[in-house]
Amino acid sequence: MSNVTPFPAHGVMQVGFDRLELQRIMDLYGRMVSAGHWRDYAMDMGRDAAIFSAFRRAAERPEYRIEKRPALRQRQGMWALVGEAGQVLKRGQDLAGVLAPVERKLLRIVED
Repeated sequence: MSNVTPFPAHGVMQVGFDRLELQRIMDLYGRMVSAGHWRDYAMDMGRDAAIFSAFRRAAERPEYRIEKRPALRQRQGMWALVGEAGQVLKRGQDLAGVLAPVERKLLRIVED
């Protein structure tokens, strides 16, 4: 009855967003929601990547996906902004630079 099984020390690692990254992404999401452009989001944390998807409506493909892939850190940059059709719009080392096209779009939405 007192057979204790130790928790495995080497489990499946998962890629995730740290607090500052998630705060930056959620800040942009909140501003896009208040502008009436986005209505829903989803997050997927896997072994290779962490993905934040933003939707105009819940029943469609995401308008943007913000992907963090640490394996690409030394090559193209671990951050990528992927469009609705799957094309990579921006790739880089820092999150702010990758989010810049969406920030510019937000400025156009607010000005109209």
